[in-house]
Amino acid sequence: MSERLDYMKQSPELTKKLIALAQAAHGASIEPSINELISLRASQINGCGFCVDMHVKQAHLQGERELRLHHVATWRESDLFSPRERASLAWTEYLTRLPEGGVPDDVYDRVRTQLSEQEIVDLTYLVMLINAWNRANVAFLIPPGARDKAFGLDKAKLK
Repeated sequence: MSERLDYMKQSPELTKKLIALAQAAHGASIEPSINELISLRASQINGCGFCVDMHVKQAHLQGERELRLHHVATWRESDLFSPRERASLAWTEYLTRLPEGGVPDDVYDRVRTQLSEQEIVDLTYLVMLINAWNRANVAFLIPPGARDKAFGLDKAKLK
């Protein structure tokens, strides 16, 4: 396997803008615990090892229970998630996979019963962002844990 480009070094200004957007979105109306769950789920779907690793560590640092992290991939069968979390995970899956015909009405209606209008929009931005990060990290084969020290994830002590 050939070494790939470091996209952050090659385009620092664009990376800074994406980081600024991510920071703004993370400070919006969606609680950090849901943000980590949806980021983990989208990263699983997209096969982004770097982001799966990162969001497991971030969730761990925020006090998320280990079993819930294991259940994210099978959240539909798990009883460990609230209706609000389930609606957010469903929304994330549809926006990540973008099926023909878009998001079905029943999924949209479920999200509308669990989140405010502002929260739905903020969640949508969070899903857009994790998908952008996934695509860059997958394209350039950024290895899991490669930026742990820079992001403070070494504090999770998960190796």
